[in-house]
Amino acid sequence: MAKKDTFRIVTRGKDNSLIIRDYPTADPLIHSYLQVGTDDCSTDLALRGMPIFRGLIGPMPEGKNVVRYETPEVFEALTKEWGSAKPRRRTRRKKEEIAEAVS
Repeated sequence: MAKKDTFRIVTRGKDNSLIIRDYPTADPLIHSYLQVGTDDCSTDLALRGMPIFRGLIGPMPEGKNVVRYETPEVFEALTKEWGSAKPRRRTRRKKEEIAEAVS
């Protein structure tokens, strides 16, 4: 189980662009946001015990050592984008095509 040692905050700028800030500890977040609890039910065991902040969605894993928090607006927009993305269609080769490729 990798230790999560980077805290990432994702917000929206005035021009509607994503602003991503990384912190080496949770201390700057504790001073900026009100901690309302700790995560005790994440399926990613490295997230258990991480702080939960009022006004942020998270913690959520991002890579091996990053804990991600998002504002509700960013979370909603990225979730909609993710949900509406069309999956790549896989094409299956017919038996004849496989036989031709082998011979």
